[in-house]
Amino acid sequence: MTPPIEELNLTESKLRDEQPLPDGWVWADLGEICATTSGGTPSRKKPSYFGADIPWLKSGELENRLVAHTEEFITEQGLANSSAKIIPRGTLLIALYGATVGKLGILAIDAAINQAICAIFTPPEIDKKYVFWFFLYYRDELLNARIGGAQPNISQRILRRVRIPLPPLPEQHRSVAKIEELFTQLDAGVAALEKAKAQLRRYRQAVLKAAVEGELTREWREAHRGELEPASVLLERILEERRARWEAAHPGKRYKLPTPPETDKLPGLPERWVWASLKQLAERIQYGHTESARDEPIGPKFLRITDIQDGRVNWDTVPYCKCSEEQYAKYRLLPGDIVFTRTGATTGKSYLISDCPDAVFASYLIRLQIGKQLNTKYVALFLTSPMYWSQIMIVKKGSAQPGVNATILATLNVPLPPLAEQYRIVAEVEQRLSVSEEMEKAVDQSLKRAERLRQSILKRAFEGKLAPQDPSDEAASVLLERIKAEKARREGEGKGRKRSRKKKQTRRLELFTP
Repeated sequence: MTPPIEELNLTESKLRDEQPLPDGWVWADLGEICATTSGGTPSRKKPSYFGADIPWLKSGELENRLVAHTEEFITEQGLANSSAKIIPRGTLLIALYGATVGKLGILAIDAAINQAICAIFTPPEIDKKYVFWFFLYYRDELLNARIGGAQPNISQRILRRVRIPLPPLPEQHRSVAKIEELFTQLDAGVAALEKAKAQLRRYRQAVLKAAVEGELTREWREAHRGELEPASVLLERILEERRARWEAAHPGKRYKLPTPPETDKLPGLPERWVWASLKQLAERIQYGHTESARDEPIGPKFLRITDIQDGRVNWDTVPYCKCSEEQYAKYRLLPGDIVFTRTGATTGKSYLISDCPDAVFASYLIRLQIGKQLNTKYVALFLTSPMYWSQIMIVKKGSAQPGVNATILATLNVPLPPLAEQYRIVAEVEQRLSVSEEMEKAVDQSLKRAERLRQSILKRAFEGKLAPQDPSDEAASVLLERIKAEKARREGEGKGRKRSRKKKQTRRLELFTP
């Protein structure tokens, strides 16, 4: 239920609380200076209402910029049989519902809008871009004013009560011009930072590609040619030791060695390298524990897909789960384990456990355990490389619900270098990527500063500190009174037309009265 408007604390904004307005400015409710309306959605049950040539805009399409096209179109019939209405180009729009609350747009075309969008009609005495920039700055306040449950929203009534610091019209124009001048410069800087960030991502992929193809250690390998045990000998020793352990634990039974990869269609490798399947390298490939997560500490930590964010785990926020001693022994995470996400949007992403509390892993993760004869960090490095992802994408392609299972992981092909070269590759990659990560952190900090500067520019604009004041400008109070008078005149004319229509309807009824 919507609370009375008097209970909504919207008249005191972060602007009004800080300092009085400059001379010639005045506070005004949006409803005093602008008219508003919302649209509607034709019935989806009527195919004849959709697919013609009337652009129809949804709130999710507002992206704080000009709106020049829409995803959907409706028919004249759909327009006539719904609350949708065509809004003229140049109109300011703001989203009312859900996650898009406060998102803005200015129509570059005539278009119908749905009920989750409010159209704000500015009079000639108000620069619509001034109102646009104000609401962009004011969005946090609107988010705080949302009401409702599953889909919190604002309403036209809330919007009309928003207080706007109103300068004289010439100063509105000067403020808008200065905002756009500074934002153009800021946008150029942000674009350069985003480009640098993209280049760093490409550099990371290039380093990983060079690492698993042997290019990163080419010179080192040449310098140590006579010292390196071939990877084929290493792999044979690993498999023989695994066979011996298994057969000792299962007397009378013979261990079946994993099938090696078919190398006919695989690219060539550097000297002393060998192709191996992940099943050949792994001591164990295992699905996780099936249990419900709990907030209360009733057992070990319970690592889930959602707990792995940007290649990191915040163990403080990882929940707990029930776990018997047998289950704990089976699913306990250990340093050196590699876990994969096996379903959803992050399918195939991996995480190397380096340090963790007592924890088990959930069923939507797969654990890979590598033997001590190999450098686990090298295998983990391969599992982030373009070579790995090219194999995963082939597996995922064409699936409605992307997924990878243990059988698929076991068949992945890994370029295996000699053990000494594995360590050298890891050292080279870590050195290069640590520099890259520091640079990316610096870029991210600069992007955050740019966003703070953007807000600072808007704050100064609506405090009257961005553009110069001119004492000869007509005071905003005079402007406001003229807007109110014109609005009252139009509303009076509208009421008059409404009364006239009612009289005509009454007269028509009288004609048919016996």
